[in-house]
Amino acid sequence: MLVLSRKRNESIIIDGNIVVTVVDIRGDKVRLGIEAPRDVPVHRSEVYDALKKASDSPEDVTHEPPAGEKLTDSRTFQP
Repeated sequence: MLVLSRKRNESIIIDGNIVVTVVDIRGDKVRLGIEAPRDVPVHRSEVYDALKKASDSPEDVTHEPPAGEKLTDSRTFQP
């Protein structure tokens, strides 16, 4: 695992087309902004695990949230 230190408004770039930016830091919580192509799924780990468990196969993971989860379009977030 690569571990990097970043301050608010600093970013890392993954594979030339995914940008992860530290948007806010409050106590022990860090808000991240993720810019990625629309065809690249981005999930919180617990949502991904629920999708994976529901589908029984990582290749079958859909972009639909599990029951009770709400999706928000973080691509429109402006810091």
